[in-house]
Amino acid sequence: MFPAPIEKTSPAFQWAYKVFLPISLFIWLLPLLAILATSIRPAEDINSGNVFGIPSEFNLIENYTAVFTQSEALQYFQNSIFITVPTVIIAVSLACLAGYALAVYRFKAALPLFFIFVAGNFVPFQILMVPVRDLSVRTGLYDTVTGLVLFHAAFQAGFCTLFMRNFIKALPYELIESARIEGVGEFRIFWHLVLPLVRPAIAALAVLIFTFVWNDFFWATVLTQGESSKPITAGVRALNGQFVNRWHLVSAASLMAAIPPVLMFFLAQKHFIAGLTLGATKG
Repeated sequence: MFPAPIEKTSPAFQWAYKVFLPISLFIWLLPLLAILATSIRPAEDINSGNVFGIPSEFNLIENYTAVFTQSEALQYFQNSIFITVPTVIIAVSLACLAGYALAVYRFKAALPLFFIFVAGNFVPFQILMVPVRDLSVRTGLYDTVTGLVLFHAAFQAGFCTLFMRNFIKALPYELIESARIEGVGEFRIFWHLVLPLVRPAIAALAVLIFTFVWNDFFWATVLTQGESSKPITAGVRALNGQFVNRWHLVSAASLMAAIPPVLMFFLAQKHFIAGLTLGATKG
């Protein structure tokens, strides 16, 4: 059922694997390498068609400095932090509470409620663009950081609850029953027993949601208009001029915007991998 380890395959297959794997990785990284090369080019190279060749000048410091001097990049980064961090806290906290209730409490509506959370993940978010925008305008949340936080938290709640419910459901139910027999309250069971056991899952979920929200461009464009509430994903467009597209600055800003999710992953890499493999083996 599972593929055989590469060490157990034929020598010819191992040789082909060692040859084609670096080639495949290089092809996969080509767009990122092209953006990196564009971010250090002068504008004259791009205007003259020298997009994939060797840069005539290496304007690394000039281009990356211009990102902050010719736009409100610091404001965009600050908005992204104020949007992403509260969203992760709210979504993960609600998911832990809802996942615990759906996994531990046995009532008739538990399964239908769980199906509702699952069904929400299959709704294309593009069809919600008009009603969500109208709702944000009517409630005064349009073009505000608070509106983006609330809508992101609501949209991520279904996936987060599905994620946490399955991990909590995998815990031995006897642990919770024994704690109840000892007279421990429900909140203490949740806080001191369940949460420490699913800490790797919480870390993995936090990394995923941080990446999803930080890299969001659709809702950042739909729900914002002014520069005061735009995150970095939507704010990089301000680096383009009215008549000239300054792709070298856009590429530099895009690479800088990709740094926080990468750092988030490496800082929580140990817990992230442990969370994804939690429950993969028995014993």
